[in-house]
Amino acid sequence: MLDLSRRALLLWAASLFALSTLIGFAAINAWPLVSTIDGLGRDATQVTAEHGWMLDFWHIVEVGTDWYVIVGAALLVAAGLFRKYPRAAAYVLGVVVVTLSVRRGVVLLVDRDRPSWQLMSWFHESPSYPSGHATGIAVLAGVLAVVVTMFVRRRGIRRLAYAGLALLVVLVAADRVFLGRHYPSDVIGGIVFAAGAIFLGMALYTPLPASHALGRRPLMDSVRGNRNIAVVLNPIKVESVEQFKTMVNAMAEESGWKTPTWHLTTIEDPGTGMARAAQAEGADLVLVCGGDGTVREVCSALAGTGIAVGIVPGGTGNLLARNLSIPLYIRAAIDVALTGQDQAIDLVEVSGDNLEDTNFLVMAGMGFDAAIMSGVNEDIKKRIGWMAYVLSAFKSLMFPAMRLEISVDGEEFTKHRARTVVVGNVGYLQANMPLLPAAALDDGLVDVVLLYPQRFWSWLPLAFRVLSKRPRTDNLINRMTGASVVIRTNHDQPRQLDGDTISEGRELRMQCLPGRLLVRVPR
Repeated sequence: MLDLSRRALLLWAASLFALSTLIGFAAINAWPLVSTIDGLGRDATQVTAEHGWMLDFWHIVEVGTDWYVIVGAALLVAAGLFRKYPRAAAYVLGVVVVTLSVRRGVVLLVDRDRPSWQLMSWFHESPSYPSGHATGIAVLAGVLAVVVTMFVRRRGIRRLAYAGLALLVVLVAADRVFLGRHYPSDVIGGIVFAAGAIFLGMALYTPLPASHALGRRPLMDSVRGNRNIAVVLNPIKVESVEQFKTMVNAMAEESGWKTPTWHLTTIEDPGTGMARAAQAEGADLVLVCGGDGTVREVCSALAGTGIAVGIVPGGTGNLLARNLSIPLYIRAAIDVALTGQDQAIDLVEVSGDNLEDTNFLVMAGMGFDAAIMSGVNEDIKKRIGWMAYVLSAFKSLMFPAMRLEISVDGEEFTKHRARTVVVGNVGYLQANMPLLPAAALDDGLVDVVLLYPQRFWSWLPLAFRVLSKRPRTDNLINRMTGASVVIRTNHDQPRQLDGDTISEGRELRMQCLPGRLLVRVPR
């Protein structure tokens, strides 16, 4: 629906408005088929009259979905979208308010009487076609479906949301008929009218975000030089590889790039070989779409080459993208990659026992946090996303404490106890949790945090201190900063790099390499 041309959207809108007009004309002139359908409303109302609990239930539905509730819900959604996606916010609120306002004019123009069998409780005498409740709930459900289509990546969750919205529309439609407030044709006509408004709104004012570079001064290093771009894609992170290719190719052409070359990752090669192939092709920009693991592989391969990396977050955590203020909405992230500016960020070299020399961009960890990563059920992760990490965290809350020693910048080792130790190049986790609030991607340093809740309930004050960004250190939480860090434990521990589990071991050695990588960020 979002990919339809303006002409197609206008055609859909005109067809739906015409159908709504036809339903109204047929209802007013008592065409046989419509009259038969409308007659079913009398039987439905009789059922309600015979069951007191149904009357109470339908009244609750009626009050809970009146026009002011619909507008209030649209206002809340628009407020949540406005900061990052103002066009989507304007679309949601604008379509709902305008549709309900125009519907008011239409109902006065048609001036159809209410059904004669309307229940006397809260008797309505205003004109009947099209139904206000049905129009309101249908237009709200429609704009919410557009928002879900834009921002919810997981097909299962999208389908669940669509089903819930459809059931809500059916519930309100039944309410109007079972209370006798409207003829069935009033309800159907209202839903069709709302559908037409949804398509017309998209044709006149697209909810898709405009380019973040629109109206800004061109960069000195303009992409209008018809330069080369390569795309490294983890194919399991997008629903349709072909649709993703079509989107990127079209946006690249609009931004002045040559047609991209494409490299798909495999289980055997999660991105390193593809990045090197892109470099060999002479790419000026490599766009990578995948999770933090795929991004790490590509960035590690391109570090020090001077080739900029555009990140399209397609994973569950997407921590690097979040900390670089790259939008999680795929189309907006592609726009940043194509039209943004380059920023040099640090890369962290990692070595250790049972571990080949490698790098990380986000963070490394030993203990509890690594146990979370290894304990995530992949099937559950596919269905509910980052909440799978929350479930795994609850299972691992009392991960055994570690005895460890840490050396920062070559100083003497200090001894500690902790349930987890995290070394970070970024400060914030999902849900904007400030685990390492002083960390920065371009300061030439890494930040270390040790967490040691001694009992189950100790997690509560620890969480409060993390969220409040309190700098005090003690046995519960300890922080360090340096350009190099060495961590040693007395037993093999689970370890992770950028959210990917690696082999268990007793040591991690990390060295920050300042400004080693160029990434595309918003202007």
